[in-house]
Parts: sequence; C-alpha cells; structure tokens
Amino acid sequence: MQYPYCNDRHTRLARRRGVSPEEIMEAICVAAEMRVGGAYAHANLALHAMGEAASDQD
Repeated sequence: MQYPYCNDRHTRLARRRGVSPEEIMEAICVAAEMRVGGAYAHANLALHAMGEAASDQD
C-alpha cells in the first residue's frame, strides 16, 4: 500500500469483505515493522478510508 489511491481502494475493499479495522491496522503495523515501503506514512490514509467506508455502509 504505497500509493494513496491504491491504499484507499484496498482498504475499502477489505472493509466490504469483512476485514475489521483492527486487522487492517495490524497489517499496516506488520508492514511498517518490516519496513515495507511507506506503510507507516500511509497508515493515516487507511484510517481515513476506513472512516469513509463506514459512512458508505450506513
């Protein structure tokens, strides 16, 4: 998840498929720990997308 648009899409898709916000954050933390790309920098984008995905489900 290094690109903002991909991050948004993958996060929304994961939420639609039942992945919890906690599971998404765990994946981000694991990626950051492994120093995979800009995982830490894009965590905020995933949080934003999860918030919007929650709004989409209402």
